[in-house]
Amino acid sequence: MIIVIKKDSPEKQVNNLISWIESQGLRVHISEGEYNSVLGLIGDTNKLDADLISGLDIVEAIKKVSDPFKKANRKFHPEDMVIDVGGVKIGGGNFAIMAGPCSVESDKQIIEIAKSVKKSGATLLRGGAFKPRTSPYDFQGLKAEGIDLLLKAKKETGMPIVTEIMNANHLPMFEEVDMIQVGARNMQNFELLKELGKIDKPILLKRGLANTMKELLMSAEYIMAGGNEKIILCERGIRTFETYTRNTLDLSAIPTLKEYTHLPIVIDPSHATGVSKLVKPMSLAATAAGADGLIIEVHNDPQHALCDGAQSLTPEQFDDVACSVQKIRKALKD
Repeated sequence: MIIVIKKDSPEKQVNNLISWIESQGLRVHISEGEYNSVLGLIGDTNKLDADLISGLDIVEAIKKVSDPFKKANRKFHPEDMVIDVGGVKIGGGNFAIMAGPCSVESDKQIIEIAKSVKKSGATLLRGGAFKPRTSPYDFQGLKAEGIDLLLKAKKETGMPIVTEIMNANHLPMFEEVDMIQVGARNMQNFELLKELGKIDKPILLKRGLANTMKELLMSAEYIMAGGNEKIILCERGIRTFETYTRNTLDLSAIPTLKEYTHLPIVIDPSHATGVSKLVKPMSLAATAAGADGLIIEVHNDPQHALCDGAQSLTPEQFDDVACSVQKIRKALKD
């Protein structure tokens, strides 16, 4: 249930209503909008007298929320969420491009790539320190050393960093990381999500290979229920019967998710297609569809990359994509 409070309602009356609701064993999520405030009620609201509440002078309307996700629901937070990641804003008209290698391999590699993608317009540096791989024999990442190299690149360029976590026990290593990525395979690692709900740090939550949008929102709800509402959703392709691409990019997720949630959504065309030549057209399509950002894999030597070289762009290719994306954004504004 949500309660819409009239604009300029006396603060004392609003606080009295909130206190009474909480005394009924419910939690209240408060969203301050430009024209009114919204109280989102979490818990069993059946015991509340809706007619009594709607009769209050400060109440504009009462609406039932049947969706199982509450805090991630746009009805609870009508205005788009804007999330600050190390000084870079994402959502609410703010567009961000995250770029960098699938995995951090050396200080020379990550610093060189960081400088080149920043020059081309990237606003955040992505790079894998811990790498979940299908085969146990594949390169698993440099782990703690990889995070140290990312921090070194951050110091060199000033770019906030994004990297993936695989285990809640690793959280102490991520204290200086600007945004923590939850990979597709961990989207329903609920114990990890609960721990991420306890920290005050932006989370990039990727959709699972075979998960619905509703399940993605429920995973976001796990984090938000713990108190951390700084969630950015990521569509990175889902598994279908198609074999010419690594996955199938679900562009319909952009307008659909924006209808149901206020959380920003970014697109990962690299993992979605698995083919470097498809990254540009999918990036442009995602931008035109209203995405709040892109996360793109860039490597200075894709042929010799230790991870996902086939889907990685060269710095020159990334520069072309970034310039084209800006043209699409300009066209949308015009």
